[in-house]
Amino acid sequence: MLSTDFVTGSPNWLDLGSPDTAASAEFYGAVFGWDLQSAGPDAGGYGFFLQDGKSVAALGPLTEEGASPAWTVYFQTPDADATVKAAEQAGGAVRVAPTDVMDAGRLACLTDPGGAEFALWQPAAVKGLERFCEPDTLLWVELHTADPAAAGAFYRTLFGWGTEEKEFSVGTYTLISTAGASGDDAAFGGIAPAPGGGEAAGPSRWIPYFLVTDTDATVAKAQETGGSVVAPAADVPDVGRIAWLADQFGAVFGVLKPLPRAA
Repeated sequence: MLSTDFVTGSPNWLDLGSPDTAASAEFYGAVFGWDLQSAGPDAGGYGFFLQDGKSVAALGPLTEEGASPAWTVYFQTPDADATVKAAEQAGGAVRVAPTDVMDAGRLACLTDPGGAEFALWQPAAVKGLERFCEPDTLLWVELHTADPAAAGAFYRTLFGWGTEEKEFSVGTYTLISTAGASGDDAAFGGIAPAPGGGEAAGPSRWIPYFLVTDTDATVAKAQETGGSVVAPAADVPDVGRIAWLADQFGAVFGVLKPLPRAA
């Protein structure tokens, strides 16, 4: 389960790269009720999405050449440089070398061997996001890839993640948790086969899921605000009601109304 008790390998930051940050702020403000706060005049247009004054995500302009609008999941590391070296040795590629972000921390942007983009955050003054697992905040992260077994091995090399395969109605799903975590709430995300399978498989990518109180209402609001439906709302046994959406620039994200917990 995601929390602000950050440890190595846990998701600790999430940001959106957008070609029009003002328009993106308006979209997500309408869908999730978020406010945008600038990170300051020296931040290059970067800002924080806030809920009741607490950071829940971030937003910035596209900075990498050829980049498409997308959400990026960051994972905690105590040493960004060492993790980058391990990623390269395991077949990953470096898009942005480790660099200090003022006094906030140190980041690097990588691509795993399957083609999914992700990032690292080595905290300093900024430890990570301030709110998870509440309505309209990040609940889950999910990797869709053509080779889930290879992906699991890659990330275990980097972060020591625990992995556990589960059988659901949609097929085999790999739950992921930080090293040494145990219990029903240990998992913070999953790895699944990319939709389509084989040569027809969709792109390898990390998808953030936001907790919502009404999946269908959120889908309708996103459409009204210029977004589109990637996968329509559907009930997943033992999970809840899920949909995949894209904002007006094509950045994909999921929404989930979880089933009530058993007493």
